[in-house]
Amino acid sequence: MYEAAVKAYEDAGVEPRKDVESFVGVSEDFWEGTSIFDEYLPDQIGGALRPVCTIGGDGLAGVANAAMQIMTGRIGVAAVESHSKLSEVDRPLKVLQMALDPVLNRPLDLNPHALAGLEMARFLDGSGAKRNDCARVVAKNRRNAIANPLAAYPARVTSELVLRSDETFSPMRRLEMSAPADGATVLVLASEERARRLSDDPVWIDGMGWANDTPTLEARDWARARYAEWSAKRASKMAGWPSKKADLFEIDDTYAYKEIQHAGALGLCKPAEYAGFIREGPPINPSGGSLGCGHLMDATGLFRLGEAVDQLRGLAGRRQVKGARRAVVQSWRGVPTTAGAVLMLSGRDGGPAGAGKGAVA
Repeated sequence: MYEAAVKAYEDAGVEPRKDVESFVGVSEDFWEGTSIFDEYLPDQIGGALRPVCTIGGDGLAGVANAAMQIMTGRIGVAAVESHSKLSEVDRPLKVLQMALDPVLNRPLDLNPHALAGLEMARFLDGSGAKRNDCARVVAKNRRNAIANPLAAYPARVTSELVLRSDETFSPMRRLEMSAPADGATVLVLASEERARRLSDDPVWIDGMGWANDTPTLEARDWARARYAEWSAKRASKMAGWPSKKADLFEIDDTYAYKEIQHAGALGLCKPAEYAGFIREGPPINPSGGSLGCGHLMDATGLFRLGEAVDQLRGLAGRRQVKGARRAVVQSWRGVPTTAGAVLMLSGRDGGPAGAGKGAVA
């Protein structure tokens, strides 16, 4: 956390004690293993004796919170932090089970990943998506991760190898599930005025949206990611441009089928047309996604946003998308939730269009 914060403040040209007026931490007591974890947050991010608030949710929800603080006009610069230390979590499946209905579902003591297997089966059955496309997602993202120095699971794998890996939760295979990783991300946000002073090449938040579908397993739509549809609609309305007009997409791929489902929810392509979109359309998850970089729990969305910002600033190295000016970042909090968010970004002199006064500096 400390190392990520130092790098972020140096990159943005700010002093946390002098310039940053609000700190937002995205963390969950259950994952940290201690109650009221925000007591332990300020020191590492330079927020001691400063305004600090904690969001129990996804990293993009923390960014939205900081952006709204800036949009009030009372705050000029904010910092958002989220991290994962899953290597120290003794029984992560028990933590996931705590999000299940305590009366109807939790007493069954099922593995929460089984819900993803059920949803994958329903999605493939009703959407027209092809089984082999899920394996292609894995091959693509782990190959993309080879160019990412932060990736934990880069590899050259084939679709055939993916489909030959052990079956975990039918019809899902082991390589179609992202594996955990440790990491931390800190991003600095600023008002339009402050951002233009701090950076010659700021990245603008044009639009943002977030949504929760029903938490009840018995009442949800197992074939669609409605939270992503609703979030994308809100973000697009604020941004003034449709998500399919972006030059790259960093979207959730906690499980391989989820990338296809989320691409459909964002309006990029129908699930049955995913293979053609990947060949001809803008890149999805050039960072390597969670399948290639590792899954960071509630920090996943924030890490994905950092990757998109690097792309728009031309700092993505060998994974750089040439001429990228717009990006869409989408997150999902994971099983068993139906919570997600979407951010729409522009750079390269794109200028604020929607949220406007919140810029990733």
